[in-house]
Amino acid sequence: MSDQPRLRSARSHKLSTIARHGRLKHSNPVVTVVKFLAAAMAVVLVSGVSVAAIATLDVASSVQPGVHLANETNGPVPQIGAITGGVNLLIVGSDSRKGQDPAFGPEDSTGDLNDVTMLLHISQDHTNASVISFPRDMFVPIPACPDPSGGTFNSMSRQKINTTLTYGGLACTVLTVEKLTGLTIPFAAEVQFSGVMAMSTAVGGVPVCVAEEIQDEYTGTFLKPGMHTLEGVAALQFLRTRHGVGDGSDLTRINNQQVFMSALVRTIKSASTLSDPLKVYSLAKAVTANMKLSDSLNNVSVIASIAVALKDIDLNQVVFVQVPTGGTTGGVLPLQPDFKDLFTAVAADKALKLGGTTGRGATLDPSSTATPTPAATTDASATPAPTASAGATPAPTPTDATTLSQSATGQTAGELTCSVGRTLNNQ
Repeated sequence: MSDQPRLRSARSHKLSTIARHGRLKHSNPVVTVVKFLAAAMAVVLVSGVSVAAIATLDVASSVQPGVHLANETNGPVPQIGAITGGVNLLIVGSDSRKGQDPAFGPEDSTGDLNDVTMLLHISQDHTNASVISFPRDMFVPIPACPDPSGGTFNSMSRQKINTTLTYGGLACTVLTVEKLTGLTIPFAAEVQFSGVMAMSTAVGGVPVCVAEEIQDEYTGTFLKPGMHTLEGVAALQFLRTRHGVGDGSDLTRINNQQVFMSALVRTIKSASTLSDPLKVYSLAKAVTANMKLSDSLNNVSVIASIAVALKDIDLNQVVFVQVPTGGTTGGVLPLQPDFKDLFTAVAADKALKLGGTTGRGATLDPSSTATPTPAATTDASATPAPTASAGATPAPTPTDATTLSQSATGQTAGELTCSVGRTLNNQ
């Protein structure tokens, strides 16, 4: 869908006027690592206390009906403790307005497209993890998918990956990514607008750095250089912005999302979050109440076991990477052999080392080599941040790590990065 003209009435700045493709879709990367740490800590931190039973029951009662994946089999529910072996979990951000606040528009104003598709991989030995982003406009083959209403959708040789929710829901997106990557994905989760807002609020806001001014009238995001602590609608719109960052493409929007996600992971793993049972409980409730989970994941104990596997992984060993792509008419295609090499390494359970840059939508912040103290402000004016170009201290990497090609952009959770914005004059 093409962008609407910039010239519009004041009403156009409201959330209700945001269109599906021209206006930046919702972006839900915030659910990446938080969903697991959240539920696990809710159990671990309050265990042995009388509040534990109440908290666990309340979180469990907020779990929604699960989604059965095509290749899913029922197995024993793990006990509290790290899950055995590695994990592949697909996180899908839907742009559906169904069940969302009316401010986002009527329920039938958009289709059900997966605007964000990310794969979380945890290594067998729980020493490293990767979060791999697939651009929404990437053309891929879609296999025959079960129709939730009965029957089967026909396979397609080439469609954009963000149509898979429409052709068969979460189970179809999982089947598509499995065929594309050659991996088996036993866990999946779908999140909408409300989930992003709830989780960013649960941790007390996420501190993000802006290197160059962001101006986006489509999402109402206007941020000057500096640190900004974002939560609720402000966090959601920051993740959705495309026109206001990088070159305005979905690829640089992913770079911007990785800035937010790395900051979110640092916030979750900070002492101020993990030592606060109320924050941890709020995270667990935000996850279960605002996400549609596969049957395999639709259990507080399972979520907790995955969280325990994640919680002790060093920040420098949590890698955010965007899959290698090349341009084509109307979108992008997987760039070979780089794309295949990435997933060969994941299948072999190798730690990943980025060979490329942060991408054009983000930049390393040379002024910090340690996690900064969050700035308690959501105001658009803040202490200016440097226009970073140099890198921070390189992260230590396992000796058997696979170095990806330069076409795979991204960062680690331990790297402090800033969003590279652009103003209205450059759009």
